[in-house]
Amino acid sequence: QVQLVESGGGLVQAGGSLRLSCAASGSTTENINTIGWYRQAPGKQRELVAHISILNATKYADSVKGRFTISRDDAKNTVYLQMNSLKPEDTGVYYCRATSRQGEVYWGQGTQVTVSS
Repeated sequence: QVQLVESGGGLVQAGGSLRLSCAASGSTTENINTIGWYRQAPGKQRELVAHISILNATKYADSVKGRFTISRDDAKNTVYLQMNSLKPEDTGVYYCRATSRQGEVYWGQGTQVTVSS
């Protein structure tokens, strides 16, 4: 099992920055293949923001390319999402998601990000 705990959300003005953290723990963290961030805005489906693989290959949603950066610190079992030039449309609940090499999927509880115009 893997537990994911997000932190770093909050309220920020448009153009501002936030850094989200996702700390992974549990007996099988070494089996994590890909870890990343999804978000869900009110009334919308949850969507991929960015993820990073065990080989450090990254993928970003088109809407955040050039503004968001995902990184990982394996010594701390933590993944970060640096969000710059935030826009009101970035508002939502941001969830950390990890997939194991066996295909198991784990989710965090989410952290709210609100960008005011």
